[in-house]
Amino acid sequence: MACYAPGSAVRAFDIVPPLECSGHDAYRKNYEQFFAMYRGPIELELRDLQVIASADLAFITVLERMAGTLTDGQKSEMWVRVTSGLRKMEGRWLIVHDHVSVPVDFASGKALLELKP
Repeated sequence: MACYAPGSAVRAFDIVPPLECSGHDAYRKNYEQFFAMYRGPIELELRDLQVIASADLAFITVLERMAGTLTDGQKSEMWVRVTSGLRKMEGRWLIVHDHVSVPVDFASGKALLELKP
C-alpha cells in the first residue's frame, strides 16, 4: 500500500465488492479481502502498459493477468483491465485512483473472464 496516497485521497473501483472504496484504509481492507480468496502466491503478468504524464498528474493503463489457486482448491486465471491515476505529492508519485474491470456480456449479465489479449 506504500504506492497509494494516504488518508482519504484514494478512490478505487475494483473487481471485488464493494462498488467503491474511498480512502487508504478502506482500499487496504479491499486488498486483504482479495488476497484472502487465494491459497498461496498469485501470479501477475502485465501487458501493453502505457503511461501518460504531465508535471504532477499521470495515468497508467495496462492489461493484467492474475492466476492462482483459490482457497477451495480451484485454479483461477483471468485478464483484467487496469487504469491507475497518480498525483505527484511531496515529490513522490502516489496512486489516487484505481479502476479494475472485466468486460461484461450484457445479454447474460455475466462477466467475461475467459477473454485473453
